[in-house]
Amino acid sequence: MIKKAWAVWKGGIKDGGGTLSTETGVLKEAPYGFKSRFEEGPGTNPEELIGAAHAGCFSMALSLMLGQAGMTPEWIETHADITFEKVGEGFEITASHLRVAAKIPGADQARFQEVAEQAKAGCPVSKLLKAKITMEAKLE
Repeated sequence: MIKKAWAVWKGGIKDGGGTLSTETGVLKEAPYGFKSRFEEGPGTNPEELIGAAHAGCFSMALSLMLGQAGMTPEWIETHADITFEKVGEGFEITASHLRVAAKIPGADQARFQEVAEQAKAGCPVSKLLKAKITMEAKLE
C-alpha cells in the first residue's frame, strides 16, 4: 500500500509560497509558506500536518488495542503538540507530545494507561518519528 501526497513551491523562502495536496483530495492545494510555519500567517505547515497524522494514527491504534483488551471507547480525542525548534544552524522537529482523553464506560484507569502506552509505541507514525514522543492519557 502506498499513500501519496505532494507539495508545489514557487519562489524564495520568505516571499514564496506553496501548496500541499493528497491523492484522496482531502488536501487540495492547501496553502503553506514561511509565515504559516515560522510566524503567524494563513495556511498550514508540515509540523501541524505531522501532528494531525500522529494524533490520528495513535487514536486508531488505541481504538484497536482497547478493543483487543475488551474495552470499547465511546470516543477518543488526541492532541499532538509538535516541538519545532532551532538546533545549531537549522531547525528540527524534536518532540511529539500526545494528550489523549477517552470515554470508556466501565474502564479502569490503570488498564487504560497500559493500553495507551502500548498504542503510543505501536502506532506506525510513532515508529516513523525519531523525535522523543511523550503522552498524557486521561480517562473521562
